[in-house]
Amino acid sequence: MLKKILTILLIGCTAVASAQDQKKILEQRKAQIEKEIREFRNLLSQENKKEKSVLTQIADNQAKIKLSEKLINNTQKQTRILTDEIYLNQLKINKLGRELKVLKDDYSQTLVKAYKNRSQQSRIMFILSSDNFLQAYKRMQYMKQYASYRKIQAEEIRATKTELEGLQDKLNIQKKEKEKLLAENLKVKKELEEEKKEQEKLVKAIQKDKKRYTADIKKKQSEAKDIERKIDKIIRDAIAAANKKAAASGATTASKSSAATAAPNKIVLTKEGKIIADNFKANKGKLPWPVEKGYMSMGYGLQRSPFASTVEVDHSWIEITTEKGAAVRSIFSGEVIDIQLIQGTGTKAVFVQHGDYISIYFNLSSTSVNIGEKVSVKQNLGIVHTNPVTGKTVVKLMITHNTSRLNPEQWIIK
Repeated sequence: MLKKILTILLIGCTAVASAQDQKKILEQRKAQIEKEIREFRNLLSQENKKEKSVLTQIADNQAKIKLSEKLINNTQKQTRILTDEIYLNQLKINKLGRELKVLKDDYSQTLVKAYKNRSQQSRIMFILSSDNFLQAYKRMQYMKQYASYRKIQAEEIRATKTELEGLQDKLNIQKKEKEKLLAENLKVKKELEEEKKEQEKLVKAIQKDKKRYTADIKKKQSEAKDIERKIDKIIRDAIAAANKKAAASGATTASKSSAATAAPNKIVLTKEGKIIADNFKANKGKLPWPVEKGYMSMGYGLQRSPFASTVEVDHSWIEITTEKGAAVRSIFSGEVIDIQLIQGTGTKAVFVQHGDYISIYFNLSSTSVNIGEKVSVKQNLGIVHTNPVTGKTVVKLMITHNTSRLNPEQWIIK
């Protein structure tokens, strides 16, 4: 029975600790999303001075809608956790209330008995009426213990009352916090409705020229695929160069042999390289953004057009819109293994190796590092390119494990 009770208590404590950890993570995510929204509005106010195409306006609005949806989803999760905490604390308050009543009733009975036997003479007679010395001694000890018991009862009542008051205060704070979250969520939902209405207007405005806009998107998708193919080739060449370098360096005989016979799509790791790769992997979800300020304007994977459901854009990277002249930073320590000029765009891409992981930063107007240079986390790699037509400053981040593309959203701080 004792084992069962201890197991239940352990599970309860673990659940509370888990909920607290989740609550902290959600608070951090909320702060990050709110930061993105502030920076989105700030950048948007700067860009509004420029003439924008309808497609650019739709893209901006789509980014705003996604940020609002992320904030709403995160707030709903926070509200659910608070609801559970309020429920559990109310159960504790009810339990303590019952315990306090029992303690008070017991203490009341004790006081009544003490009142009936309050006479000093009756206490002396109680001792003197003993049959022998031992019995008299035991009666004296009983009276002392009885007085001590009353004192313990009083202290236990005070402690229970203090705990009960503390829980009640905590419950009131949680209820206010929940009310605040619900009010915030309601406000964001209203804003989201307005954003979606605005999006519908913009989409209707381009229905006449739907074919032309669809052709423009498909052209951009074709250009993106061409960039992907070029980057894939650059990565394969970089892997081959890294393995050749490992074979020629002071690596172990086993490493040299592995490097010499390595597959063209896999980096052969040295002991140092494995440590770097393991550290990179261990920091999944905690890596810094490649720019200090900005918001995620394009996510990873399949992105459907808001005005043509048949038109889809598949991204192997994420896009972060930032301010003009912003510095691009390395998301982790590593080595610059290549710098490329992306044909057709006039922009540059920097490739940083982290063991058998590679982070690629492209759409840079200039670079501030050299091939073979060791870089530290958050070290500047170059400056983001600003589109002279749209006025937008967008850095693109890709992460690969050897040649396998990964979702950067899962690796950087959310």
